[in-house]
Amino acid sequence: MNFLAHAHLSGNNNPILIGNLIADSVKGKTFYSFPENIQQGIVLHRKIDAFTDSHPVVKKSKELIRTESGKFAGIVVDIYYDHFLAREWHLFSSEPLDLYTNNLYKKLGLYFQYLPAKVIKILPYMIAQNWLHSYANFNDLNRVFMGMHRRSGYRSNMPVAVHELKKNYFNLHEQFMEFYPQLVSFAASERENLLSINSNNQSSGS
Repeated sequence: MNFLAHAHLSGNNNPILIGNLIADSVKGKTFYSFPENIQQGIVLHRKIDAFTDSHPVVKKSKELIRTESGKFAGIVVDIYYDHFLAREWHLFSSEPLDLYTNNLYKKLGLYFQYLPAKVIKILPYMIAQNWLHSYANFNDLNRVFMGMHRRSGYRSNMPVAVHELKKNYFNLHEQFMEFYPQLVSFAASERENLLSINSNNQSSGS
């Protein structure tokens, strides 16, 4: 999943949210330099990715676009799913998407000291272009794909990603709607487990 989904799947715990959003930029032993509750967000992110990558419905989505997207199919599907989440946000949250994303950017600012350099570099663009809200719009979505195409050294086929989304829209939407509620349940269970472990650790240390 991409930024919007990972944020949503973090629940209402801000440190877990931050860990979840920075996880792709945290490598190796740098994991241990973060506070324990942010570490839990990083762990949650990795569990979400593992669940997503192995899920049969997600595999169907990847196969729909495999011919055009090749090895980038997983990345493209992640962004497609964020598009559908933005479009169907009202089904998964009572908070309006524009309010949610504005609050999210503020939270990233509050935890700025914990953001890796890679996240700090993209954060101004994320806020200025309102990436998380713009996933719902085809034109803005195309801009996201073109940016990723440039960062790949022009080795991807992402310029056709929005065309492929439109061509396969019905099937991809159905697959998202089948998969995402399962992911929400999975993430909620994993958050509960992580918070329970943290609570037990604190009790043992007191």
